[in-house]
Amino acid sequence: MDTRACANCHVVGPGGIPQGGPGNHPMFAGINTQGLATNSPSLTWDFIGRLKNVTKMKIVIKGLETGDDAALAVENGADGIIVSNHGGRATETGRGTIEALTEVVQAVAGRIPVLLDGGVRRGTDVFKALALGASAVGIGRPYIWGLSAFGRAGVERVLDIVNNELRLAMVGCGTRSLEEITPSSIVDTGRRG
Repeated sequence: MDTRACANCHVVGPGGIPQGGPGNHPMFAGINTQGLATNSPSLTWDFIGRLKNVTKMKIVIKGLETGDDAALAVENGADGIIVSNHGGRATETGRGTIEALTEVVQAVAGRIPVLLDGGVRRGTDVFKALALGASAVGIGRPYIWGLSAFGRAGVERVLDIVNNELRLAMVGCGTRSLEEITPSSIVDTGRRG
């Protein structure tokens, strides 16, 4: 239903494929993006400060998977972190986001929120992420599945299912509130892949 042309917001190359770096996006208006590309060494930690100088919005860094990067994000002024491997597409043979979560949470040490994105399909996945220290989770694919099948009602039903599964997991583990979900709520059986 969106009839806007991609070229209104992005530089478009042959065949209508969006091209170019962040300087071509309206959201970067007012920010010096010369020589900056999202996948090049020119994007350094000082960019967080550059963003903070031109906006009052919170700066949340998505795509971190290591404690070292999390510590650097905090040092450089990030307001939050999203542990993400971008659906596994960028690092499909690497570890899952849930495996990286504890390391990131430990490095952040409660100074900023840490969210988990990727692999959240059920309420039990939400429970595990919260137990390992996530402040919140991103629910991507189930949301899209509900939307594509039944529109808004499908999204609402997916969220109802995930919430009910989370409540059942909480009851099963004896946690009466989200605050009571801690690392001791889950058991590491020692199985390593």
